[in-house]
Order: sequence, then C-alpha cells, then structure tokens
Amino acid sequence: MEASVILPILKKKLAFLSGGKDRRSGLILTIPLCLEQTNMDELSVTLDYLLSIPSEKCKARGFTVIVDGRKSQWNVVKTVVLMLQNVVPAEVSLVCVVKPDEFWDKKVTHFCFWKEKDRLGFEVILVSANKLTRYIEPCQLTEDFGGTLTYDHMDWLNKRLVFEKFTKESTSLLDELALINNGTEKGSQQEKDRSVDINFLPSVDPETVLQTGHELLSELQQRRFNGSDGGVSWSPMDDELLAQPQVMKLLDSLREQYTRYQEVCRQRSKRTQLEEIQQKVMQVVNWLEGPGSEQLRTQWGIGDSIRASQALQQKHEEIESQHSEWFAVYVELNQQIAALLNAGDEEDLVELKALQQQLSDVCYRQASQLEFRQNLLQAALEFHSVAQDLSQQLDGLLGMLCVDVAPTDGASIQQTLKLLEEKLKSVDLGLQSLREKGQGLLDQISNQASWAYGKDVTTENKENVDHIQGVMEDMQLRKQRCEDMVDVRRLKMLQMVQLFKCEEDAAQAVEWLSELLDALLKTHIRLGDDAQETKVLLEKHRKFVDVAQSTYDYGRQLLQATVVLCQSLRCTSRSSGDTLPRLNRVWKQFTITSEERVNRLETAVAFHSNAEKILQECPEQPEAINEMEQFDEIEAVGKSLLDRLTVPVVYPDGTEQYFGSPSDMASTAEHIREKMKLVSLKKQQLRQPEATTTES
Repeated sequence: MEASVILPILKKKLAFLSGGKDRRSGLILTIPLCLEQTNMDELSVTLDYLLSIPSEKCKARGFTVIVDGRKSQWNVVKTVVLMLQNVVPAEVSLVCVVKPDEFWDKKVTHFCFWKEKDRLGFEVILVSANKLTRYIEPCQLTEDFGGTLTYDHMDWLNKRLVFEKFTKESTSLLDELALINNGTEKGSQQEKDRSVDINFLPSVDPETVLQTGHELLSELQQRRFNGSDGGVSWSPMDDELLAQPQVMKLLDSLREQYTRYQEVCRQRSKRTQLEEIQQKVMQVVNWLEGPGSEQLRTQWGIGDSIRASQALQQKHEEIESQHSEWFAVYVELNQQIAALLNAGDEEDLVELKALQQQLSDVCYRQASQLEFRQNLLQAALEFHSVAQDLSQQLDGLLGMLCVDVAPTDGASIQQTLKLLEEKLKSVDLGLQSLREKGQGLLDQISNQASWAYGKDVTTENKENVDHIQGVMEDMQLRKQRCEDMVDVRRLKMLQMVQLFKCEEDAAQAVEWLSELLDALLKTHIRLGDDAQETKVLLEKHRKFVDVAQSTYDYGRQLLQATVVLCQSLRCTSRSSGDTLPRLNRVWKQFTITSEERVNRLETAVAFHSNAEKILQECPEQPEAINEMEQFDEIEAVGKSLLDRLTVPVVYPDGTEQYFGSPSDMASTAEHIREKMKLVSLKKQQLRQPEATTTES
C-alpha cells in the first residue's frame, strides 16, 4: 500500500507513529480520537499502512498504543480498543487509554479491560494524561501528553510521499538501466551501426531521481542527528521507520547503473557525433568543390567602368555571402573535431585527423580564390576610379583651353595661368597614379593561374590586359594633346601679362607726369628774393623738366611695345585710344606750363640783376649811371613780371591754370613791388643832386 493512494485518509491523522519508544524499545502508536464520529474503516486502513512501515525486527518488540479518548465518547474508545484485537493483536503489547478527568468513573465498572486481557491478547490500562509518564518516558511522548517529543504529521507525510516516490522511481529506473546496459554490452558492435532510438532513453531522468534520493537521505540523516529547538531528536524516518539503509542501497545501485549508462550514452553520442561530422564535412566539401567552384568559374571579368566593376563586386559579395554560411559550418566542425581529438580515443584519431585535413584544405583553397577575386575586383575598381577622375580632369583642362582668354587685367591672367599650371600638374599626378594602378592590376592578372578557377583563363586575361593597356594609352594621348595646347596657351597668356604690364606702366607714366604737372603748378611758385636765388630755382626747374621728359619718353616706349604685342596677339589694346592721347595731352600741358615757368624765372633774373646793380651803385659816383633809361627798363621789367603773375597758363583745350594760390602770388608780387620801390627811391636820390647842380 502506498501513501499516495490513501493520502486523503492519512491527512486526517486518525493514527500516527510519532517515533517515540516505550521502555521495551517498542514503537508508540498514537490514536487521537476527536469529538466527531471516527470512521473505523478509515482508521483500519490507516493502522494497516502504519504497521506496514516498521521492519520485522521492530515489530517483534511490540507496540504501545496510546488511545487518546479525552475528546471522544466511551463507546468509541471501546470500539477502537476492540478493533485493535483484529488489526494488530500479535504486535500490541500495551494499550494506554487516556481518559478525561472524572468522567468515565462509573462506566469503567461495567467493562474492565484488565479482565479481558487473555481474550484481547494485550493489556489495557486507563490512565490520565498526567500519569502517562509512569509507563512511558516524557522524552518519548508528544507535547499533547506533556512530553517533549516533537512531531509534525504533515511533514512526516510529505517525507513519506517523497520516500515512496523515490523508492518506486529508483526501482523502476534500475530495471530500465540494467536492461539498457546489459543489452548494450551484448550488442555493442551492432549498436555502432545504428542510430540512437527513442526507446534507448529511460522513462525518468536519472539525475532528478538521484537528486531526490540525495535530498531525502540528507534530510533523514540531518533529522536523525539534530534535535529540534534544543530538545531530543525526532526521527520518524530513521532506520526502523523509513528504512534509511534501503535509500542508501538504492542510491548506490542507481549510481552504479547510471555511471554505466552514462558511459554507454557517451560512446553512442561520440559515434553519432562522428557520423554527423562525417556527413557535414562531405556536405561542405561537395558544395565548395561543386556549386561554389562553379560560381567562381563564371566570374573572370574586371569590368570596363566603375559601374561595371561595382556590379561585379556586388555579385562577388553575394557569392562570398553564400560561402560564409559554409565557412561558418567549417569553423563549427573544426571545433567539434578538435574537441574529439582532445578526448584522445585512439580508434578515432586517424579518421578525425583525415577529416580535419580534408576539410581545411578545401576551405582554405576556396577562401584563397575568393580573396584573390575580391582583391582583383578592388584593384579594378580603383583603376577605373582613377581613370574616370583623370578623364574628368582632362575634360576640364581641355574645356579651359578651348575657351578664348578674355583679357581683363594682368592679375587675372596670372591667376588663370597659375590655375592652368595646377590643372596640368594634377593631370600629371593622375596619369602617374593611373599607371601605378594599371601596372598593379596587370601584375595581379598575370598571377592568375588556371588553378584559380579550375579553367584556362588565358583568353579572358588577354581581354582584361588589352582593356587596361588601351585605357592607359588613351589617357596618355589625351594628356599629350592637352600639354601641347597648354604650351601655346601659356605663351599667349605670358604675352598678355606683358601687354597688361605695359599698359599699366604706361598709365602709371601718365599719372606720374600728371603729378609732376600738378607739383609744378602748386609748389614751383617762388621766383626768388634775389638774382642768385632765382638762378638756382631756374637750374632746379631745368632738372625737373628733364625728369618729366624721361617720364614722357618712357610712356611712349611702353605704348609702342603695347602696339607690337597687340599685333602679335591680334587684339585691340585699350591704350591705343586712351592712354596715348592722355600722355600727349598731359605732356603738352606740362610743356606750356614749364615754358611759362622758365619765362617768369628768366624775367625775374633780369629784374633782380638790374635792380641789385643799381641799388649797389654808390651815390658819390653818379658818373656810373650814364642814363636814366636803366631805371625805366627795370620798372618796365618789374611791371611785366607783375602782369605775368596775374595771368593764368592757357592750354590748347582752352582750360586755364594758375601757379599756386592767390595768396602765394600776392606775396611774390609784394616782394617785387618792394624792390621796385627801392629802385624808385634810388632814382629819386640820384635826381636830387642833379637838380641842385642845375639851379646853381
């Protein structure tokens, strides 16, 4: 009988074995009666189950039954006691009926159990709960009877269920493992050729059963040696009650059979794994040498443009993606083979190493082909990219050369020339890079042997080589044509730079001459305070005129050079209708102004010289002055000079200019008048002696 079958009845706690023992070491069976009517059939089933637990040796020492009637009626107690005669007559040695205080005294006289001892087969005593210790030690009684023994019925029941479940599962598992192990040993050779069948697995998990058994054994051992709350230990599932040796024996047998089973499984798993590895290795090898190699055989071109090369690269990436899946399988298989090799089974080492070598050779060969193809396509893409950039640079340079230069100024021409040189240098660098990329690509193609794709690729290689060489030759010719055009354009632009430089310098000469004219009118205004100073000013003026003459001649030469350059460039110079007239006009104005300046200075020299000569004559020597006409001449020259100071310089175009400011002219005129007064005063002084002589 199993506890799980009568679990609802056992939960009612109609009877229980607390683990306590009487003075004869017999087990104590407790029947706690309650106020409600006790189901005798259920009590009988409970007693049958409880009495089946102890060993025969334990049963031989007899039982002490405690019938707790404190909460029950007398007739129920009597029925229970009489039932014990039928259920366990031989095992019961003493029945202690715990009575309530002063309640059964009269009824006991009608039925004395001690008189029925021979008929019942065991002794029955009525005893109060507080006097129960006369027959049983307090440490063997539960707390309900004033003892110190701890008992938890639900805990006992749960442990009992675990024990019975473990016993049932372990016994069944032992039979299955023994059948599996024995059958495997007899037909181990035939098993190598068969895959593992579902019936090969046991019905329950051995690990779970072993864990359950260990936990159960640990609980039993712990409860056996450790007391509860400092009291005496309670072990209702010890050697006598729950057959701890049986648990240990089952565990030992189970471990032994499970170890053998694990070895059988390991051998079968290893063999199965080896067969799976062989199958997967052949799948990888067959695909790489079949469809994988065929994909590479159809890919040999490098494309004739960036777009074509990119399309080939995309196609190659798809091929690589398919190969990557098989390479991942290769890595996994290689790890599995390495793990099996580390296991060190001699019988499988040779086969495993052969599989590993075969797999590695095929995968590495295919990976090398993929890498070679990828590098070739990358080199082709770089070549076409450089070729396209160079072509665009040549187109830009050619477009720049085909546009006629529109002369604006020398700086812009210089900038355009610099840009042209930079573009030509960039083209040189681009062509050099194209040659390097092309040569590298040709070297890779020349290394492409027939084994790379499993076919003769001589024809395909020739097409690729011809294409690369054709691109490089075409770029070289285009670059040479551009260089020739650049040489012509450079010469023309240099002439333009020279032209603009001549025009700028000629314009500058006009500006300088204008500045000299302006300086002549505004700063060259003094006529000197005496003859000596005036002569110095006259000499300085002649040198000033020489500078202006040189400036004018320089401008004329530049304009003549401009005409020659314009004829060479077949263009119209802006200076031909602008700068030359301006130069001539300014020079004409300067010449007129200079002549006026010379006339004034020469007149001033004559005035100062004559005036100073007269003023230096001594009054005592009147004979030195022959005629009075000299005074009149000086006066006439002075007036003429004063008149010139008030008259402007008139140019051919009708414009007029004055020397200096009115204040400057007034100051100069005042100085001349002062000197004329001195001359007039001198004249008067000379006339007085002459008048006196006449009168006398």
